[in-house]
Amino acid sequence: MPDTGFLGHPKGLAVLFFTEAWERFSYYGMRAILLFYMYERVADGGLGIPRATATSLIAVYGASVYLAAIAGGWVSDRLLGAWRGTLYGGVLIMCGHLCLAVPAGAPALYASMVCIVAGTGLLKPNVSTSVGSLYGADDSRRDAGFSLYYMGISVGAVLAPLVVGTLGQRYDYHLGFGVAAAGMAVGLLVYVRGRRHLSPADLRPAHPLRRADLRAGPLVGLLAAPAVLVAAALVLSARGALTAGLVVDVISVSAVALPVVLFTHMLRSPRTTARERAGVRAYLPLFVAAVFFWLIQEQGASVLAQYADRSTDLDALGFPIPSSWFQSTGSLVLICLTPFAAALWMRLGPRQPGAPAKFGLGLVLAGLSYALLVHPALQPGRSNPLWLFGSFAVVTVGEILLSPIGLSVTTSLAPAAFSGRTMGLWLASNAAAQGISAQVVRLYDRHSAAQYFGVVGGVSVALGILLLTAAPALTRRMSAARGPAV
Repeated sequence: MPDTGFLGHPKGLAVLFFTEAWERFSYYGMRAILLFYMYERVADGGLGIPRATATSLIAVYGASVYLAAIAGGWVSDRLLGAWRGTLYGGVLIMCGHLCLAVPAGAPALYASMVCIVAGTGLLKPNVSTSVGSLYGADDSRRDAGFSLYYMGISVGAVLAPLVVGTLGQRYDYHLGFGVAAAGMAVGLLVYVRGRRHLSPADLRPAHPLRRADLRAGPLVGLLAAPAVLVAAALVLSARGALTAGLVVDVISVSAVALPVVLFTHMLRSPRTTARERAGVRAYLPLFVAAVFFWLIQEQGASVLAQYADRSTDLDALGFPIPSSWFQSTGSLVLICLTPFAAALWMRLGPRQPGAPAKFGLGLVLAGLSYALLVHPALQPGRSNPLWLFGSFAVVTVGEILLSPIGLSVTTSLAPAAFSGRTMGLWLASNAAAQGISAQVVRLYDRHSAAQYFGVVGGVSVALGILLLTAAPALTRRMSAARGPAV
């Protein structure tokens, strides 16, 4: 008998649902006020970083978080297993928020970035892999289960800007960051107490590291890479050449290059079967589509945060709106609509649209969310906040179509020897998007916002239509890849 203890799904889904809800509360709470904390004047409680620099740093910070997911997936596959990877990652994230809760200036900011990047890199691919482990390969509840899990993410994300954003912007930034740390602590408690409901496979590495592997050239290079980067950073810093611009450029290039390297490795690895290799090839167009989708969606914390703060009439609704509150819009829409999407996929069963069609529609909607802002951006003065709320809502409908489905299709097409790393690769689509975004956001200016929204949105719509055209062929290839091993 299948486990149906949580809304028709395994009980372990409830554990992961609430764990991720609290983790996202902490992360999105921090993210809702971080840009403002960085560029606010020191006299007003901020760090006084120039706006353009702060915006690019936000993008590469996000890229680093998701790039670390590749390493986190490897650590899970070879050393820790999904359960310990998630636990250790949560502890590091909590420490990162505690660093920001201390009024210690820029050093505390950089220390928190290191902790949160490393912690999220461990937690994100592993907790998502744990969701996939709750279902069999042919379990028709898989897409609906990931949709419900994604709603857990949204519960935390909708509350975070309202609570942490209000405390940070109205009272004290460090108080807001402290509340984010408390949220992560609650998530860890839920996760530890619910361990017995998770899959036994989460307790051990999928492909344990052997003694012979320690002598392998690629592994030695992988382990040496962090030391080389640290040494290079120290040398550049001593020479005065370690600038914010250089850091942004290096992370941008790395964010695009590393997924390419990992795809190549999986396709050439002898541990990848012919059937799995066909699945990876079918997955590639979806990965590219995800990159362009996240390019727009993740600019909510950079470009749209600036638009909210500097180009939106925050008093138009009859009461003052903290600019951080806009970050809750998408999550609120997810909470309201995700149950309907999950129920629809359950009802349609095998008759539902394939993942490529869902991705194509999501990409079109992302482009339309930016196109919606062209008109208000052309008007003089500050725009009505309803335009911005509408933009966040439209891109979120696209996210419902793309993101939980992306998690589901990633776990179903992942080569067995690369399960954690493939989930890390899915998260790296976000890293690549934000790496590109770190360069693109430099083109944004409040005086030419309409052109920016029109061009970026138009490219997304065109790519979405192209993917919809190719969707039937891609769906057939994915179905064949899930068939009997060859």
